Amino acid sequence: MIICHCQSITDHDINAAIDWMRAADADALITPGKIYHALGKAADCGGCMPLFLSTMRQNDNLEVPMHLRTLRRRSQERTNTG
Repeated sequence: MIICHCQSITDHDINAAIDWMRAADADALITPGKIYHALGKAADCGGCMPLFLSTMRQNDNLEVPMHLRTLRRRSQERTNTG
């Protein structure tokens, strides 16, 4: 299914990019921008973003690595106590 008409990106393209990035770096934080970059493309109008994000979230390899999940909380704790 085509997700981004402006750049002709399909759900298969998104999933392949996520799988490739996760295989290359288990600690990578995968973002839409990184997916566009991995596909050699750039976001255009942004109208696809809700569907793009939904497609990303359905991929099991998108999961944030466990040791990175508390970074925001730890950063906020340092800010509040510092």
